[in-house]
Amino acid sequence: MDPRLSDLLKLLELEQLEVNLFRGESRDIGSTQVFGGQVLSQALTAAHATVDPGRMVHSLHAYFLRRGDFNARIVYSVDRSRDGHSFSNRRIVAIQHGEPIFNMTASFQIMEAGLEHQLEMPTVPGPETLLDATKLSPELMAKLPPKVQRFLSRPIAFEFRHVQSFDFAGGGSAPPRRQVWLRAVGVLPDDEALHRCLLSYVSDIHLLDTALLPHGGYGSQERTIMASIDHAMWFHRRIRVDDWLLYDVDSPSASGARGFARANLYTRDGVLVASTAQEGLMRRV
Repeated sequence: MDPRLSDLLKLLELEQLEVNLFRGESRDIGSTQVFGGQVLSQALTAAHATVDPGRMVHSLHAYFLRRGDFNARIVYSVDRSRDGHSFSNRRIVAIQHGEPIFNMTASFQIMEAGLEHQLEMPTVPGPETLLDATKLSPELMAKLPPKVQRFLSRPIAFEFRHVQSFDFAGGGSAPPRRQVWLRAVGVLPDDEALHRCLLSYVSDIHLLDTALLPHGGYGSQERTIMASIDHAMWFHRRIRVDDWLLYDVDSPSASGARGFARANLYTRDGVLVASTAQEGLMRRV
């Protein structure tokens, strides 16, 4: 297995300290605090460990309360709020240095059939025709703001291919919409819960950045404080993150020093498997 993917799977192997109490490691991925996707995926992993294996997460709603320290481990406390006939609900609190840094509520459901419809996937070029956005040239990297360079230079367990071309280093404006093909860098086990946890991890990339596109994009990040405030996800159908997924993202609004973005995720053959939304701080300095 690719070492980047192996390390991410290790990150999701939580230590059980007590009933409903877990502890996970942290990673420095180039941001100034713990990556929000790490906390999301670890919290969801902790919750899954307390739920009957026949039930899968179908939605989660989370708030980021404090900056996480990537030099310290994180404790996850799970409250078994409800176990009903078809649904289970869990509340998860992430704790670091004695303080809550994150909380989340997640709902789980038995896998069952029902009424079906979905929005159609937008028509876009396939991933094979696009460049790997994780492999920027040294010349382009040198033009990027230092904190963007630091983030993009860290190894990541996912590959990204942008449908829209845009100036990574420039400061111009662009419409607040993008489509990105993404997939894990290696083959994963047939474990639906694992794929949903990994999707929650990668879903925290490209959302808030899309809200910044009309205001200078990557080139303006050095003069903008950005941090996730909340994050929500809905899982509609079975998922494989080791096959290409189209991340169709838009940002309907930015106001009050906050940016809002939402997205749908589609398989290559157009099946809508998940949706997500996020609001984050975007404060000029």
